[in-house]
Amino acid sequence: QVQLGESGGGLVQPGGSLRLSCTLSGGIVSIYAMGWYRQSPGKERELVAGFTSDGGTNYLDFVKGRFTISRDNAKNTVYLQMNSLKPEDPAVYYCYADVYVALLGGRRAYWGQGTQVTVSS
Repeated sequence: QVQLGESGGGLVQPGGSLRLSCTLSGGIVSIYAMGWYRQSPGKERELVAGFTSDGGTNYLDFVKGRFTISRDNAKNTVYLQMNSLKPEDPAVYYCYADVYVALLGGRRAYWGQGTQVTVSS
């Protein structure tokens, strides 16, 4: 079973920081892409930060310079360091992974259950 375990969400004041973690487990042969989307009520889900298959990164323009994505390949884990959080940042953040699963013999996309990030004074 492929699973994405998320942690690190919570409540912080404006200007505060959080670090999200996402660990992938279960029958993975290779990881093509991994990162985070976020979604607020009434809004579409949007890519916040992610690694591409060639090791490059993509960031939402609004978070550039404040958020940093990193990874630990040995642990199949990606992190999202979120600094200088703003009132516009609160959302449910969803980890995603685009992986090759040996049992299925092909690429599949998986999503974490989501972790709530709240920014409030």
